[in-house]
Amino acid sequence: MTTLELSLAILGLLITPGPTNTLMFVAGSERGAAKALRLIPAELAGYLTTVLPLTLAGAHLMNGLPHARAAIALLAGLWVAVLAVRLWRLPDVAAGTPSVGARTVFFTTLLNPKALIFGLVLLPAPTGLALNLANFSAQVVLVACLWITGGALLAGRKDQPARQMLIIRRVASVWLGALSVVLVLRGLGA
Repeated sequence: MTTLELSLAILGLLITPGPTNTLMFVAGSERGAAKALRLIPAELAGYLTTVLPLTLAGAHLMNGLPHARAAIALLAGLWVAVLAVRLWRLPDVAAGTPSVGARTVFFTTLLNPKALIFGLVLLPAPTGLALNLANFSAQVVLVACLWITGGALLAGRKDQPARQMLIIRRVASVWLGALSVVLVLRGLGA
């Protein structure tokens, strides 16, 4: 795979709506872009905590544990379901009360099924591993900025009514709930 093809594959997968992107969008809508950008290191750390070991030794380990992928998908689905319920149950509070913190972003990204694809399929290469990881890391930051900015632009900040924030959280919760069902079904069906 050429560098351009790899870059496009990484971008295509990263930009797809998923649990981490949903949280970054909600963070942008709640805090505004400037404050939500502080969550990007947690996302990057979550991805790298999963991707690095998988990139270096994952294929060998996963071949020895045939049910590992299913277990990871099931665990990720359950975590995303917990996030969906938490987000849904947040009280109708004024804008500026953040519901998404760095710890939540880290653990959600750590369990994000996209990390399996990055670590086992896209990033491993006999040569150029450092370049691939740098490319991946830069794109994680770029895509996080896009989702955060989208949330901040949609919410409008400062003068937004609490009702609009509640609607954003509820839509995000429903999306996370749907993703969790897909992940759990993949885990059970594998």
